[in-house]
Formats: sequence, structure tokens, C-alpha cells
Amino acid sequence: MISGKRLSERILRCAQNISHGLGAGFLEKVYENALCIELTQAGILFQRQQPFAISYKGEGVGNYIADIVVDGRLLTELKALSGFSEVHDAQVMNYLKASGLTVGLLLNFGVTRLGIRRIVWNYDDNTNI
Repeated sequence: MISGKRLSERILRCAQNISHGLGAGFLEKVYENALCIELTQAGILFQRQQPFAISYKGEGVGNYIADIVVDGRLLTELKALSGFSEVHDAQVMNYLKASGLTVGLLLNFGVTRLGIRRIVWNYDDNTNI
């Protein structure tokens, strides 16, 4: 198994390849498809469009769908926008809470230089992704 820090580095390298190769200007789905190609070629396991059910008192109350979950432990949310906002951070935080995962990468391909944010929920000393 790839160490947490190494996994993040490898994902970011894949994202940088896409940012340099495609540049800005495409829809989010194009970047998602490209990231899946990069991850596959790098031999990194992932699940795309991963659903997470939300329940309250044993009843389903909603669902979130994360763009990509890498190696079952790192949530990756993609954007193709002119910039990040607090709404995007909150979206990733909600996905982390729903999934039980602790670390998410928010990647924005809509700008000239790849936008990267690392979001951590429920941090402890063992959060090393």
C-alpha cells in the first residue's frame, strides 16, 4: 500500500500533468476523465462518482457523490472554475463527513495554474495523507 503522503504526491503529479497537457477552459468532466486515465496509467486504484448515503435516526436523508475516491482513503473533488470559494471547501468537508474519510483534495483546473486545496476533517496525529 502506498503511504498517505506519497499517495497525495502521486495524485498531484497526475493533476499537474493534466493541467500542463490540457490547460484551462474545458468542462469539469473532461478533467475527471483525464485524471482517471492518469491514475490508471500510474497504477493507482480509484473509484469514480462514489456515492455516500446520509442517514438520520436510521433513515436515509440524502446522498453525496464524490468525483473520485483514491485508494479508498483520499477524496478528490474536481472543479473547472475561475477560482475557489468557501462553498467548495464546505462541499468537500460535507463529503468527508458523509464518507468517514479524513482528507480531501480540491483541484481546480479552470485556472492557468492548477488550484490545489487540501481539506482535513477530524484531524489527528495519524492523518498523514
